Amino acid sequence: MIRLRLDHQRPARPRALMASALLAMLAASAHPAAAQGTPTAAAAAAIVHQGNARGAPPCISCHGPKLEGLAAMVSPRIAGQSAAYVVAQLDAFAGGTRRNAIMLPVATALSPAERQALGTYLSTLSPVAAPASDSAPPPAAVLRSGERLATRGRWAAGVPACDQCHGPGGVGVGAAFPPLAGQSSAYLAAQLDAYRQGTRPPGPLGLMSTLVSRMSDADIAAVSAYYQRQPPAAATGGRP
Repeated sequence: MIRLRLDHQRPARPRALMASALLAMLAASAHPAAAQGTPTAAAAAAIVHQGNARGAPPCISCHGPKLEGLAAMVSPRIAGQSAAYVVAQLDAFAGGTRRNAIMLPVATALSPAERQALGTYLSTLSPVAAPASDSAPPPAAVLRSGERLATRGRWAAGVPACDQCHGPGGVGVGAAFPPLAGQSSAYLAAQLDAYRQGTRPPGPLGLMSTLVSRMSDADIAAVSAYYQRQPPAAATGGRP
């Protein structure tokens, strides 16, 4: 009787193992990111402060201890940036469509999953204004000119207000329109020149390269100085 009872129980064990394996497969398919080891917020924070093992340096080394941007490095504020925008720009650097000698090796040293994790992490941080990059405060007339371009544009020259695409106060919107408020004027002017030189993709419908072609050097300096002095806010939209 004992032998018969044991023989009867043996088939139950393989069935239990098969059921456990099936449940594990279902769990993995329901959470593919976890199954593939997608970087966590803690891993993204580690990249920000320590870099990664494939040669990406810490983000803070170029973007400042609070990721506020460094005028001397002509680097932007990335704290509070839209996740979608961060990922789009890292992909553009890695793919060479946005040309930058510093960011190319950094972006290529980050896996696509790390770029996504960084974007998500940065979007959760409180934005901090970049230190002023002007050697002296610009004249009030220059700031007024920058404000007009930012908030009203110059329609007679075919230049719409920057705030129309970048959001009220230049806070940034989604993947296509980055924040302008609180960025250093040196960085903003450099990016407008990059559109002019074609070293940065022209944006949706070629909008930015077209607009910059209608702006003078004085216009670029004025609007950059104006936005540097605006309080930064977290970008709207574009978070996963």
